[in-house]
Amino acid sequence: MSDFFRGNRKRISEMIENKEAVVLFAGSAPVKRGDEKYPFSPDRNFYYFTGLDGQNLIYMAYKAEGEFFEYLFLERRDPVLAKWTGEVVGKEEAKNKSGVSEIKFIDEFERNFSEVVFSKRIENIYLDLENREMNNFTPALDFARKIKENYPYIIVKNCYDFFADLRKIKSPYEIERIRKAIDITKDGLLLMMKNAKAGMFEYEIEAYFDFAVKKGGAGDFAFKTIAASGKNATVLHYSENRCVTGENDLILVDAGAQFEYYNGDITRTFPVNGKFTERQKVIYDIVLRGQKLIIESIKPGVPFKSLNESLKEFYLSELKKIGLIGTNGTIDDVSEYYYHNVSHTLGLETHDAGRYREGILEAGMVMTVEPGLYIEKEGIGIRIEDDVLVTEDGGEVLSKDIIKEISDIEEYMGG
Repeated sequence: MSDFFRGNRKRISEMIENKEAVVLFAGSAPVKRGDEKYPFSPDRNFYYFTGLDGQNLIYMAYKAEGEFFEYLFLERRDPVLAKWTGEVVGKEEAKNKSGVSEIKFIDEFERNFSEVVFSKRIENIYLDLENREMNNFTPALDFARKIKENYPYIIVKNCYDFFADLRKIKSPYEIERIRKAIDITKDGLLLMMKNAKAGMFEYEIEAYFDFAVKKGGAGDFAFKTIAASGKNATVLHYSENRCVTGENDLILVDAGAQFEYYNGDITRTFPVNGKFTERQKVIYDIVLRGQKLIIESIKPGVPFKSLNESLKEFYLSELKKIGLIGTNGTIDDVSEYYYHNVSHTLGLETHDAGRYREGILEAGMVMTVEPGLYIEKEGIGIRIEDDVLVTEDGGEVLSKDIIKEISDIEEYMGG
């Protein structure tokens, strides 16, 4: 395992020049209330380069006179605290998982950092300064402020875009874990289909997915499960899952398991009573054909944004045929029934790092294909989502074994 993370860090050693350093933080779980904390999840760039998922860890590297040096800073073991919350990451574990041989402790970090800055005459510091909110707080942003206050001559540089570019192309190691996350997701979706019945609460159907994810050995969910029936399915990120399903309702399930921090992201829409109405079949068929059209167009060199443009052109033609858009309608009218993008990248984050929408497809990228149609006045929301690996000559549907044809769904649920 350490070979994968060691290889990732080699790219850091190639990125930085003499008198430059990189500092990455694992982060920590914020307090929820009282002495309860939210579940911890490591910063994904820290994990990508170290393979460690403990709290309050720091990775530091620098280059001096053409030589690359790197260190990990761990929490010291507290024997009393270990009885309450378990052991922290130890030296041997850190070395074995990451491949970093120089291990120190967190309480030594600031002194060591200061010594490196002074003795190696560090001029530039790279930090992961991803920030989507004005008042956001991260260890990296806090550390950047400290550097500005204590070392005003040092230039702080943001390495987020560089890291995002590295993570864009998935290695066989990563693809294997995404496949496993998808396999667990498949088990959950099929269990939901098999046990769904009209009159159940959405959360009752969702519970079957939860069971399969835990049973399958997933570490977490990729995101909060959407189990939206009827009109709820026209709200893209509805996740309350508190309503009773009706006799002729469709239920849109957008769900994913997370395996070793890599995510699956699949959507299936199925009738809670096991049978599509004729109207539902018409809309579902349009969405499914649209998805197949986009999947067939995937190959290296295709502009990412062209996928969504192609889907909207297809929708315009099809929605005119069934009267949802008038004969003189334009592409702008499609947005009444389809109001998101057809794809995003997938990996260590469900919406993976990077500004991919202005780029082109490259072999090794993993992406979703998730067309949908949402007709609020009819209480119909349909989305079909699969995960696709861009290959040298096309696209491989990693989730191809999760049924989505109308006949297959009805047969499976009826059986």
